[in-house]
Amino acid sequence: MGRELASDWQTGIASALDWWREAGVDTLVEDAPRDWLARTAPPKSPAAAEAAADAVAAAPAEVLPDTLDAFVAWRLGPDAPEAGWMAPVVPPAGTPGGLMILTDMPEEGDADAGELMSGRSGRLLDAMLAAIGESRAGVYRASLATARPVTGTIAGADAARLARLARHHVSLVAPQRLLLIGSATKRVFDTTNGSEFGNAGCDINQPGGNMEVVAIDALRFLLEQPSAKATAWNRILPFYRGTSL
Repeated sequence: MGRELASDWQTGIASALDWWREAGVDTLVEDAPRDWLARTAPPKSPAAAEAAADAVAAAPAEVLPDTLDAFVAWRLGPDAPEAGWMAPVVPPAGTPGGLMILTDMPEEGDADAGELMSGRSGRLLDAMLAAIGESRAGVYRASLATARPVTGTIAGADAARLARLARHHVSLVAPQRLLLIGSATKRVFDTTNGSEFGNAGCDINQPGGNMEVVAIDALRFLLEQPSAKATAWNRILPFYRGTSL
């Protein structure tokens, strides 16, 4: 009798498994049991949803260091967004106050060189600066991301915070002119494609006063597409009236 019951039970289980297999179910989708008959919470009313949104909006803003030296130290420290990227950081350098150059991220080799825009990109930058009567030491150079992502692209999840940090960085440097290099840097001023800057740039009101801003393609792109250099030159030169190549 016991053997017959065991056989019937096993046959029933095998039959059920065969039925599910024929239906296309071949794996579990949850590790823990789920009560499929349990009642789910009703959707929030518009008022409740608005209250939740207000609570998120009321979250305290990130408090950032209010001096340039302290901010740079923080950007290179363990609380910076790039701290978990497992990539070497490259610090900003140069003289604040005149021209500030903001690139999107360190180039390959910058970490080994210990400075931004080294190698071929650096030589192109030096040529640009020489054409307008500037030098590398006389301008302030920084990057939107202090480390180079493994993918070579700044993820969308990081872009908004990095742009907010860059705006704070720019306000502390208080430059007269700002050169944005690379498409990602255009997000610093909430632009989508940089067209607002135009060939002659535009003026942006900062806490330290107005500054001229212009955007060009990434230096690595200009090296790969030499024909794009003319557009970059034409955007940079209006920074310095009367300068010619």
